[in-house]
Amino acid sequence: MRVLGIESSCDESAIAVLDEDAGLLAHRLFSQSALHNAYGGVVPELASRDHVRKLLPLLKETLLESLSSPADIAGIAYTAGPGLAGALLTGAALARSIAYAWNVPAIAVHHLEGHLLAPMLEKPAPVFPFLALLVSGGHTMLVDVEGLGRYRVLGQSLDDAAGEAFDKTAKLLGLPYPGGAELSRLAERGRPGVVVLPRPMLDRAGFDFSFSGLKTAAQHALRAAPASDETRADLAAAFETAIVETLLVKTQRALAESARERLVVVGGVGANSRLRERLRAMTERQGVEVFFPRVEFCTDNAAMIAVAGLWRLKQGQREGLPIHARARWPLDTLSAPGAA
Repeated sequence: MRVLGIESSCDESAIAVLDEDAGLLAHRLFSQSALHNAYGGVVPELASRDHVRKLLPLLKETLLESLSSPADIAGIAYTAGPGLAGALLTGAALARSIAYAWNVPAIAVHHLEGHLLAPMLEKPAPVFPFLALLVSGGHTMLVDVEGLGRYRVLGQSLDDAAGEAFDKTAKLLGLPYPGGAELSRLAERGRPGVVVLPRPMLDRAGFDFSFSGLKTAAQHALRAAPASDETRADLAAAFETAIVETLLVKTQRALAESARERLVVVGGVGANSRLRERLRAMTERQGVEVFFPRVEFCTDNAAMIAVAGLWRLKQGQREGLPIHARARWPLDTLSAPGAA
């Protein structure tokens, strides 16, 4: 089975072709970061319009690179949510139209399920069951993954996600959007321990997160310190350390309670080198296998959507003609293919 994946949930336009036997044949991604940089964040209407402009050219390029014709494609997988409603609709409408024209099934994919299955693009790939730390711009959660569509959310952010907190704090420091990666680069020049920030919610039981207070603490620390490049670097280092240690402790707790022997780390913040380093050290001490997708598949991409679509199509899931797009779509409302 060969599947075409389409991702358009926010500000990345992406297409991928995934073959069940040969693996990922081609993928293309266009980031709108430069478009939204002037506004300090994503403007939904502009994002939707740019998807309209970019998706079809990317589709043609990806089919050409993968040496695929419409006759080779057995199904179309598209991101149906959660995300920006207009952005989702552009990708969904394209996917449903192509599926109708090519007479193949279309499958609506949950964006977070795509993230959870992104490590399946790697070798070795994790096997079910596993614990997942999903940490991105819009979501921070710990998920017990029993199998495809069988997800139990152990804890999640009650306010800002970690990636959102990274971007907002980067903006305070005068860094360009998207600022998470820029803040991490600045943090490399910071002095450890000069600025001390809280580790939110570590004094409470459970696995929920909260990062809005950490962002506010960073703002107060910045105002209280003399303005200089050194101060900004010290604060960036303190902020990154606080985020990483909070994620580390909560993940360690969840591993202990779930007794899982495999950990999957996905989402844009999963590309953070300090987080990866600390998680590898922790899991090695505990005898737990840890799996990361390659950095380019941590952020939004169509390859992960194709993986999720392929798995569901192989298990017989099919959909009718209606177009599905859901701005809000709780992960734990998903079910396994064929489940009642």
